[in-house]
Amino acid sequence: MARALFTIEPGYPAALAHAGVPPPMIYVKGRTELLAGPTVAIVGARNASAAGRAMARQLAAGIGAAGMLVVSGLARGIDGVAHEAALATGTIAVLAGGIDHIYPPEHEKLHAEIAAQGCLVSEQPPGFKARGNDFPRRNRIVSGLSLGVVVVEAATRSGSLITARRAADQGREVFAVPGHPLDPRAEGTNMLLKQGATLVTSAGDVLEALRPQMGLAPRGMEAGGASILEHMPAEDADLPSSLPHEAAQLVVLQALGPAPVSIDELARATGLAVRALRGVLLELALAGRIEQQGAQLVALKPD
Repeated sequence: MARALFTIEPGYPAALAHAGVPPPMIYVKGRTELLAGPTVAIVGARNASAAGRAMARQLAAGIGAAGMLVVSGLARGIDGVAHEAALATGTIAVLAGGIDHIYPPEHEKLHAEIAAQGCLVSEQPPGFKARGNDFPRRNRIVSGLSLGVVVVEAATRSGSLITARRAADQGREVFAVPGHPLDPRAEGTNMLLKQGATLVTSAGDVLEALRPQMGLAPRGMEAGGASILEHMPAEDADLPSSLPHEAAQLVVLQALGPAPVSIDELARATGLAVRALRGVLLELALAGRIEQQGAQLVALKPD
């Protein structure tokens, strides 16, 4: 049985709540507690190559083994492989249609397995059959649930690139697996790399890049060494739109109080760009430092 979850309710995914304009209501089924976990999206071509499938399987297994969840869109190809590889460790499938609408039909068994062991998510009501324009809409939820999106294979005109664009707009990390320049399925991922996406050849690349978002210092940074917080500007100084990671978190925490404020007002108070601010709020929400009140209001979480 699907359960409706509104943005103002406990249990609504914190990551999605801070992803621009979140769906006001989603339907969920399965282990809904997974929605609170740190998540990485893995997406790619439906007509995936054998090498692409092997890479997706390796990435999903490695990310899952590290304690993170894998989210995807339950499509043919890379999506399905990623879900299968992460079933044992936790996976979330975002559907374009209602939770009871199985698409593609050959994923009937996988759909049932995710409902039992993972979590199904949709913004559409049960019984709704997806139309063409519902799939791009679904992609913003895939990226919104995630700290980062990994694109394994993608042609130049593909839904996976839409997910990557959504991720960038939402302030998420975008990763891409490089491919052979003569393979059309690599044109999209190679293009993303030229545009600044983080190159990925293993799950370790993804995990290392996302350590700051999970509140962990990058490997090799000496504990107790010179902190960037020592170089923080005074509270009344003009702040740049982009600050070092820990500094941005501190600035936001200092600006917040028990009374909820809008994200726009918080951006004005901190001097941070809204896109950068959303990323910081996501990290603080996942760390349990702040709480969301409605779609656009945040406040410090009471001790």
